[in-house]
Amino acid sequence: MLQEYTRVLEEPIDSDRNLFSILQERAQRAPEDSLIEYAGAGGVWQSFTALQFRDKVVALAKGLIARGVMPGDCVAIIAHTSWQWTAIDMAIMSIGALTVPVYETNSPAQVRTIFNDANVSMAFAEDDMQRDKIELVRKDCAALKDIYVFGFGALDTIETFGRGVGDKEFEEREQSVKGSDLATIVYTSGSTGTPKGIELSHANFVFMTMSGIQTMPDVVNKPNRRLLLFLPLAHVFARYLQFVCFAGTVSLGLSSNMKTILSDFGAFKPTFILAVPRIFEKIYNAASQKAGAGFKGRIFSQATRIAREWSQAQQSGERIPTALQLQHAVYKKLVYSSIMAVFGGRVEYAVSGGAPLDTTIAHFFNGVGLPLLEGYGMTETCAPCTVNPTVGYQIGTVGLPFQGISVGIDDTGELCIKGRSICVGYHNHPEITAEQITDGWLHTGDLGTIDEKGFVRLTGRKKDLIITAGGKNVSPGEMEASVMTSPVVDQCVVVGDRKPFIAAIISLNLQETNLWLQSEGAETVADLDGASRNPIVYAEVERAVNKANELVSRAESIRKFEIVPDEFTEGNGMITPSLKAKRQVITDHYRELIDTVIYKPRRAK
Repeated sequence: MLQEYTRVLEEPIDSDRNLFSILQERAQRAPEDSLIEYAGAGGVWQSFTALQFRDKVVALAKGLIARGVMPGDCVAIIAHTSWQWTAIDMAIMSIGALTVPVYETNSPAQVRTIFNDANVSMAFAEDDMQRDKIELVRKDCAALKDIYVFGFGALDTIETFGRGVGDKEFEEREQSVKGSDLATIVYTSGSTGTPKGIELSHANFVFMTMSGIQTMPDVVNKPNRRLLLFLPLAHVFARYLQFVCFAGTVSLGLSSNMKTILSDFGAFKPTFILAVPRIFEKIYNAASQKAGAGFKGRIFSQATRIAREWSQAQQSGERIPTALQLQHAVYKKLVYSSIMAVFGGRVEYAVSGGAPLDTTIAHFFNGVGLPLLEGYGMTETCAPCTVNPTVGYQIGTVGLPFQGISVGIDDTGELCIKGRSICVGYHNHPEITAEQITDGWLHTGDLGTIDEKGFVRLTGRKKDLIITAGGKNVSPGEMEASVMTSPVVDQCVVVGDRKPFIAAIISLNLQETNLWLQSEGAETVADLDGASRNPIVYAEVERAVNKANELVSRAESIRKFEIVPDEFTEGNGMITPSLKAKRQVITDHYRELIDTVIYKPRRAK
């Protein structure tokens, strides 16, 4: 490695444990803690104490034993985030079986591929729609036997089956599960290529969980900590955060309905939240649009400027000028307090990951009073491997490695990770395992640097690196993230590999575009086609592109862009569940537009 930095463990971690032991320890340590909270019928929030939830998991595990689930068997879950997801996941892993998460947005063909690759023998579906996906391909899945539906009392059924299984039988099964045993096979969301199954052991998760407690004590190990989790539990980061909550002092709120997220914030009152950058961009844009274009709009604009200036001054490490402090204090009362109230009024930190975070958004929220602690990780690293500290965080970096993790930069500039969190391997792909993990180092595919204090900064992605016809190497992530801060832009994909200049394909969000048009005193549009041809919208996109171009040299700048009248969704395969654009899919889909419109061939004279 050309560069290498290791963050040592403050306390040793015994990772020869299983994940159930973390839940068991919480139930013994604080049995009456409110551990799991969720919105029940009529939107009324309900809860399980640590002891109640532990007992629920044991009852479900006994039911799985009664249904013949054996150590090493694979059980799939295809459902939105819910307490049922968490409970059956813990039950599956507690008896040595493997959980196979499946995104609820996956197609029947993808379900078939995953079920066959993992040899899934039992499946839990959220509702009729998810069960129908499985039933469509059931005949092609030879190992699949039982299918249970959460919405039709699946967990009650499993518990009933388990009444004939004694405590001793469960304890024998649970105690036989060691750290080296596989806990799960997590299939990547597939921003490029066919999703691959990542094998993660109990030791991987236990190590990262306990490292998380040591690395983020302010966030997860103080009294009365509360996390509202609304990302899909099929995503390894969301799932990892559950285990950290169990190991710490955190009450975990579970929600999956983005339409009720603001009211959920108000009801649950989290002390920290986890989200992808797109969520924070949407909250910022919503606040801006609510302010409008009149007097309130001017106040908001001024407050935004002061928040960013204050944040930049704070990040510089120098004394913040008195005048700026006074202005910041005024706007804290007038504007910032109402923005913080959106999150329930108690939030102290937010963790952002999954995609590049635009620094202007980070400075805005930091100035408002909500530090966005950007982090980095992969499914292969058992979720996070770096995160910014609560004290001394550096905007523009993805933070320091977790305790017990090493980060390195190889001779190609690629970021590599080493530690007990690195996955066992790629399921059914020993050749990929051997290629990606060498001498204990996982090659991430991301380009980066490490400073003398250990802070990691990402500079691009190896496979995303665009090389223009003039030989200029361009990493598009920073520009794309900047363009996507516009209130009308949904996705931005930079193109230009082996082309004479850099260009971009841009999609819009119809609802947010119309809200922005209204705030500007302009007429709304009926559809995306109208939005893509609207001169006012075009001017706003052009403004966002020009702003992004200020971040790079002329040779790297976006010289041309096309607004497409299409929505990029998980359903049409254009984005991943973590809202990242699938560059190759989008480039292939718009190949004709790229080749004949953006890079219009010159006519022969």
